Amino acid sequence: MLLFVDTADTETIKELAETGLVDGVTTNPTLIAKAGRPMAEVIAEICATVEGPVSAEVAAVEAADMIREGEKLATIAPNVVVKVPLTWDGLKATAEFARQGIQTNVTLCFSANQAMMAAKAGATYVSPFVGRLDDHGAEGSDLLIEIRTIFDNYDFDTEILAASLRSPAHVKAAALAGADCATLPPATFRELVKHPLTDKGLQQFLSDWASTGQSIL
Repeated sequence: MLLFVDTADTETIKELAETGLVDGVTTNPTLIAKAGRPMAEVIAEICATVEGPVSAEVAAVEAADMIREGEKLATIAPNVVVKVPLTWDGLKATAEFARQGIQTNVTLCFSANQAMMAAKAGATYVSPFVGRLDDHGAEGSDLLIEIRTIFDNYDFDTEILAASLRSPAHVKAAALAGADCATLPPATFRELVKHPLTDKGLQQFLSDWASTGQSIL
């Protein structure tokens, strides 16, 4: 499963990219607003840092305007993925972007039917929001399983990009459900390698090694 970082903080992206484990980045208007810099400047810097897909979201709500904005965003860098909402206008724009060869990420997906429509429109990625469904009493990971089954049934090329993942447990559930990608906040990304028994075991190993008085170098 590919792991994307959900942030527009370029310094954080650079830090995490040094691990070699960041496959892409997703942003949205809220994250861009927090960055406090011009959107095009932020996206360009992220695209220069990460080789993989970088989602940049349109602000328009009507298809024609989405298309114009998306075409402009796509000129920033070759790895820009135009992010559009899962609305009728968003799907119209997605179909046009597919015809132009512009990659898309259809976001705010909350049902299997929505995901199927995004795939039929030619979306590169569709982003089901796992955590937000959990907030409303649903089981967000169940949606990922439903979408995986539908996409496999009909050989859709659209990739499932699990979003709104707030914990390592969410990430594990997404992987078990067969999501192609997952996007997560930097804090959650860092937590994926943590376990108290790992820390305890390492402390013991270091203590035992120190007691030998040896040096590898």
